[in-house]
Amino acid sequence: MRIPSTQALRALVSFARHGSVWQAADELNLTRSAVSHQLRMLERDLDFHMLNRVGTRVELTAQGRAYAEDVRQALLAISGSAARNTGRGVAGRLTVSCAPGFASSWLCNKIARFTSAYPDVALSIITPRRLGEVTNPDVDLFITYGNGEFADMQSEHILDVVSSPVCSPAMVNRLGGMPEPRDALRLGLLHLLNHEDWALWFSSVGLDPSLAARGVVFSDMHLVYAAALAGQGIAMGDVILSQGALSSGKLVRPFEHEVRAPRAYYMAVPLAIAENPTVMAFRSWLRAELDQGFALPLGGAGNR
Repeated sequence: MRIPSTQALRALVSFARHGSVWQAADELNLTRSAVSHQLRMLERDLDFHMLNRVGTRVELTAQGRAYAEDVRQALLAISGSAARNTGRGVAGRLTVSCAPGFASSWLCNKIARFTSAYPDVALSIITPRRLGEVTNPDVDLFITYGNGEFADMQSEHILDVVSSPVCSPAMVNRLGGMPEPRDALRLGLLHLLNHEDWALWFSSVGLDPSLAARGVVFSDMHLVYAAALAGQGIAMGDVILSQGALSSGKLVRPFEHEVRAPRAYYMAVPLAIAENPTVMAFRSWLRAELDQGFALPLGGAGNR
């Protein structure tokens, strides 16, 4: 059997992770037709049926899902080997400021891979004084939440924020189920900083966004999630970074409807040190890790 192209394998892994061609195309910066073509060519080269077509929808067969997982592990091993060899000779100090939710739910679960690949880099990770802050002169690289416009910075988009209501299963059970989006009001809305996230979601499901102007407003997403976990209300949860709490059953999604936030996660570096070897090493490592997706350990609650 002919060895498939790396691009086709990456298209398969991305499609398996997202479950849709358009999301895979968005992640890989390809057109949808290009991703579909890669998947068709890959299936042609294999000795088993990889794809099912149901109407206009395409999904992986059980064999396809198993193959995609094997490919994901193989690509991860290749990426890790490259990082380990690249890391030789890179040394120095590096301070990274990271949004607390991204740090606790994702970065802290990956960071040993960086220190293993770059053992001579003295790494410090801190959280910002306030959400979106990128002015600390002691920081070399920021992983931040915002609109991507940072003065005197080289910024790079790393992750969109897609949100959906989340709450404790006990709250849903108490109400006997929640058939209508408006029923979220019965649980008590939990907000981060302002009413923006809930207003956007209400508007997207055809409700008056002014309904969001009630409930409790918190200054930190850790507090929002703590209240949701304790059954004190319903929060707008980051779908990706709350995977752990959702997988463990500590939180549930009463509604499947999602909304994309106007802001996103960015990696920002002061222009003066953008070419610093340690900064470049961390940026390269972070991109490689992000390419592997966002599978999180059970029990972590995502926040910003």
